[in-house]
Amino acid sequence: MSLTHWLVVAVLVLLLFGRGKISELMGDMAKGIKSFKKGLAEDDDVAEGMSQNRGGQTIEHRQDAQARTGVGANDVHKS
Repeated sequence: MSLTHWLVVAVLVLLLFGRGKISELMGDMAKGIKSFKKGLAEDDDVAEGMSQNRGGQTIEHRQDAQARTGVGANDVHKS
């Protein structure tokens, strides 16, 4: 595509939307990107806080859970 083609497209876009509308759209897009980045940062802070709260937690296992090797393991011995 030539330079003339891109100039014609740019002029048509300016005529259809006007200068104010394009700058308004770009401003809205910038606000959306900023809020997206802020949301990602907040999610990281929440996840970090949750991992710090779980520091000393232990998990207890039941004794009978160690005896089972899988689903249907008892059925194999019934011959």
